Amino acid sequence: MRHEDLLGANCAIARTGAVLGERWVFAILRAAFLRARTFEDYQRMTGIARNILTDRLTRLVDFGILERRAYREGAKRTLHEYRLTEAGLDLYPIVVAIMEWGNRHTGLVNGEPVELVHAPCGHVTHPRLVCSECGETIDPHDMKPRRGPGHAHPAPAWTPRG
Repeated sequence: MRHEDLLGANCAIARTGAVLGERWVFAILRAAFLRARTFEDYQRMTGIARNILTDRLTRLVDFGILERRAYREGAKRTLHEYRLTEAGLDLYPIVVAIMEWGNRHTGLVNGEPVELVHAPCGHVTHPRLVCSECGETIDPHDMKPRRGPGHAHPAPAWTPRG
């Protein structure tokens, strides 16, 4: 199965993987959450080749994760910035989970390269996944997947807006 074919799967994980599964996407998302705005910010913070970065930013805009906004109109050309949309901001727990996993399992022997400080209380924190109903920490062993209402009704392929 081709990567793009996953967009037509009746599986949220497969469809999400088709959009986020490319190797540079999380570097771009990390930069966005670290307040990158301009193309130059993203290029400097990720080191991605300009042509590849252009393609990936366009894809993230097309799928509604980033929004491209004009911020300076000049005589020579209009400059744009790339901002996280609501869908992009919803990816924050995933980015944090990947960072936490990397802190624990990738051999960072000198400690965490980045600490997350919860601004309201001022403490370093390690966010955790909790049940939306009872507030208990989620343990994978306690979870029981079951078919949802969309299981019997395949969704149409997800296509970019562009």
